[in-house]
Amino acid sequence: MMPRLIISRLVSLAVTLLAVSLAIFLILEVLPGDPAAIMLGTAAREDTLAALRQELGLDQPALLRYMHWIGGILHGDLGQSITYKMPVSTLVAERMNVTLPLSLLAILISTALALPLGVAAAARRDGIVDRAVLVFSQLGVAVPNFWIGLLFILFFSTWLGWFPAGGFPGWSAGLWPAFQSLLLPAVALALPQAAVLTRVTRSATLEVIGADFVRTARAKGVDKGGTLRRHVVPNALIPVTTILGLQLSFFFGGAILVENVFNLPGLGRLAYQALNQRDLVVIKDIVLIFSGLVIVVNFIVDIGYAILDPRLRGRS
Repeated sequence: MMPRLIISRLVSLAVTLLAVSLAIFLILEVLPGDPAAIMLGTAAREDTLAALRQELGLDQPALLRYMHWIGGILHGDLGQSITYKMPVSTLVAERMNVTLPLSLLAILISTALALPLGVAAAARRDGIVDRAVLVFSQLGVAVPNFWIGLLFILFFSTWLGWFPAGGFPGWSAGLWPAFQSLLLPAVALALPQAAVLTRVTRSATLEVIGADFVRTARAKGVDKGGTLRRHVVPNALIPVTTILGLQLSFFFGGAILVENVFNLPGLGRLAYQALNQRDLVVIKDIVLIFSGLVIVVNFIVDIGYAILDPRLRGRS
């Protein structure tokens, strides 16, 4: 049943991507408003507006423009940036070298913090560890990631001088300098999501600990540690995986704020700059890329969920 499930999820992924691309196109190019006037401003001359409309193909029917856009994306052509005067694919490739490692590092940090803390809190319910973990999770949920980033810059960069306050030296400068410049932003991005994932892990673990099969295992003489490793944690990971998949969109979206706080030349900062410069060509492509990343990650999580819970393989 697994190949059937994968095929059905792939079809759903393709349909979702198509729907998202159509929504982005309608919002930015078809709804009332002149995209050329938005990009150049209302004070632009009519001949300048007409030239930009022709350059962007805005004088063509909407359906034809949409087909050209999707066809270009399928061939790796994302169009030409009006502001930067270069292919959007080149801009995205340059900035993805920062955003993708930043997001992956944040995901690893969040997962590495949340899973052990959640399981430890559930195993020692109402103890000191449990209370400390609950305090951490409440603080993490309450404090936004950009504020954590500002505090990190003040403490670790300005006062202690351990990490750079911002910027990215590039991977050509070496692995360690690049890692140093990404570590604080990744931790700032990871902590709020780690707090949420910790609470979910704790709740899921407590629910499994109270299940009949766990009590049966303990009654048969399996020690507490063995019960946690063999029975509790594998079953608690099923709902945790679902929440982690939902959180991945926040990692990509939160990169926009964090990259601007730390002045990182990533995809999120490019989106922010394109929005300020009203470069709709870049905005349209970046929104689709972010949406596509989230959809693809959710597809991977769906497959992982089915692997963890074999009962779902027959429900495709």
